[in-house]
Amino acid sequence: MTRADLLIRDATVHDGSGAPGRVLDVAVTGDRIVAIGPRLDIAVAEVIDAAGLVLAPGFIDVHTHDDIAVLTRAGSTPKVSQGVTTVVTGNCGISAAPSPLLRRDVPVPPLDLLGDAATFAYPRFADYLAAVSAAGPAVNVVPLVGHTALRARAMDSLDRPATDEEIAAMRRDLVDALEAGAIGLSTGLAYPPAKATATAELIALVGDVAAAGALWTTHMRDERSGVVSAVAETIDIARRTGSRTLISHHKCCGEAAFGLSQTTLSMIAEARAELTLDLDVYPYTASSTVLIETFARDSRQVTVTWSDPHPEMNGRDLGDVSAEWGLSQTETIERLKPGGAIYHQMDDGDLDRILAFPPSLVGSDGLPRDRRPHPRLWGTFPRVLGHFSRDRGLIPLETAIAKMTGQTARVLGLTDRGLVQEGYYADLVLFDPGTVIDTASYDDPTARATGIHTVWVNGKPSWSDGAPADAGIGKLLTR
Repeated sequence: MTRADLLIRDATVHDGSGAPGRVLDVAVTGDRIVAIGPRLDIAVAEVIDAAGLVLAPGFIDVHTHDDIAVLTRAGSTPKVSQGVTTVVTGNCGISAAPSPLLRRDVPVPPLDLLGDAATFAYPRFADYLAAVSAAGPAVNVVPLVGHTALRARAMDSLDRPATDEEIAAMRRDLVDALEAGAIGLSTGLAYPPAKATATAELIALVGDVAAAGALWTTHMRDERSGVVSAVAETIDIARRTGSRTLISHHKCCGEAAFGLSQTTLSMIAEARAELTLDLDVYPYTASSTVLIETFARDSRQVTVTWSDPHPEMNGRDLGDVSAEWGLSQTETIERLKPGGAIYHQMDDGDLDRILAFPPSLVGSDGLPRDRRPHPRLWGTFPRVLGHFSRDRGLIPLETAIAKMTGQTARVLGLTDRGLVQEGYYADLVLFDPGTVIDTASYDDPTARATGIHTVWVNGKPSWSDGAPADAGIGKLLTR
């Protein structure tokens, strides 16, 4: 008779492939799924009665800024509490390593989304990976290296195109990171330190990514009225380099951009016929990042999430702060810096269209350093399951789960994760399909989701009975 450590009995298994759920038993031994079938006859140490509950692969958060959060086990509570078992770090050109402080004393925004100068303690990417491994993360970690970090290391002034020598320095750091295990390169072209990046610089770096068989992810140059041109540029670079490409948190910001997702998704669909091109999205109509005047200008409402010089303004409406201080919005932002904000600037129709687009993946883009974070940090995945799938019927449950699991694993090249399948790692989430929902809101952004029963990372519980369980069970997943 087969023996197992754990048997999850009578669960409705959504395996992450997009297929409808089936009532099955799932057996786990060590860190692997060893058997799946109806009414398994197995000698087992622990049995969980999962009748009426859904068992799915653990969710893969394809877009995080958890680079520092994963170094402390408590830092991953926002993720395991909503069923996430794997996070992708280093997005939007922002990575903790290699240290961007080679030529300056403080991190330039948006690198400071991760922390202050003390945060960037890793001279090489390999040093950061060693720190993650030593920390024993509570989730699996898939690391990207950030272009803005490389740019800050190579250049004294970031408001211009790089010289050939500076591009060569970036390429050396990039290759070093890829050889150490980074799964690819991220760019944050909308941010001031990378805005002046020329096509030649991108082609050189993304070409190295393609040569290594790695992944290029991009916070595009424009997500506002110029979003169509930005998608065209992304497609052009992907075509010219042959790189696998992922458009980060695709959205259309500001009223002038409302509805443009109809055009951008059509462009992406057409390009996918010849390119490996994917995209991710978070399920909210507000974005969040550092304080930037142009972002605030296009927003219906702006809420301060953190301010180093004025922490008393965390959670306050930017307009109210301006009125209280008797300053213009621009002057208020300058006084609050360094800091961050939530920008209400998107249309529900575009969000629905992008989330329902079959190739789109789900990522939170949560910012764990924010003192008053966007609720996406704590609520993204249950929000898709509860609000968008169950309550609104925008996408079927099996599709929602696939966008968070099997599809994402395929894009990242994770060959033995993302599915409930024999031989795969036992990254699993058990939840109640009738009650799962996000409770985090703009007023109460750290409220924990409901309906998440148990979460396992590599076969061991990471969330159970409404609290973190085991810790130090995640793995560093490098190339």
